[in-house]
Amino acid sequence: MSEPKSAPTVLAIVLGRRLAALREAAGFTAGRAAAQLRIAQTTVTRMEKAETSLKYATVKTLLEIYGVSQPEIDEFLGLLDQATTPGWWQSFRDVLPGWFGVHVSLESAATEIRGYEPGVIPGLLQTPDYARAVLERGLPRMLPDVLERSVDLRIKRQDILVREDPSPPQLWLVTDETSLRRPAGSPAIMREQIEHLLHVTELPNVTLQVCPFAAGLHPGAFGPFTIFQFEIPELPDIVCTDSLSRAGYSEQREEVALFRQALGEIGTYALSKQKTKEFLGDIRKELYL
Repeated sequence: MSEPKSAPTVLAIVLGRRLAALREAAGFTAGRAAAQLRIAQTTVTRMEKAETSLKYATVKTLLEIYGVSQPEIDEFLGLLDQATTPGWWQSFRDVLPGWFGVHVSLESAATEIRGYEPGVIPGLLQTPDYARAVLERGLPRMLPDVLERSVDLRIKRQDILVREDPSPPQLWLVTDETSLRRPAGSPAIMREQIEHLLHVTELPNVTLQVCPFAAGLHPGAFGPFTIFQFEIPELPDIVCTDSLSRAGYSEQREEVALFRQALGEIGTYALSKQKTKEFLGDIRKELYL
């Protein structure tokens, strides 16, 4: 059995899709392909879903069985070498659940990230002390060393916002006034967090909007979600929904379109980018009183 991976790279996900497409084009079922290699059918399907490592010898044999030309095989295997290079997040495997590892992988490869976070300030915009305060109250409770590693991971994720190669993603996030008013730790932590938001929203690729209490109910009342968009043709937009213990991922057009519509409508309830900055400035003044 192939060794499981905690979080595939996006390239591994793409190659898995290509492998499935080549199998179908050759008229093979997953069961028939597996029988040719005398392996379990689930191994083939898990490879195609990037739920397990793409083994060089197995992939090469499958491509030959599917009648793929040698130049195409060489190109595929060359990309496979890149896909099996561990992402930076693999060094955090000790504190990174597989379900969230997928999120970090998608986040690192996306060209556009849009989302809504109602209860707390979005993770990509948190300071270390604020992140620590949030994670301390999460379930299940973390041991001190695990907590610190988790904080480091959350802050490391933010490197994408200022990276140079590839270009940083366009980030558009909406949060509720609740996340700015609810104390997290000490007043000093909240002051630092608000200062950070004012700083990071000056980045040309970052847009933050706040839904004030006065806006009333809006379509985001059901919970947090993130929409990832990519330049890779084989990878459609993907929506991620979060819960206490896991995340759900969907690329179904109708579902992604529904969340895209929801975010668009939430944005109409929220303050504009400039008004949000002014709102943050007002909260900063209150925190210094």
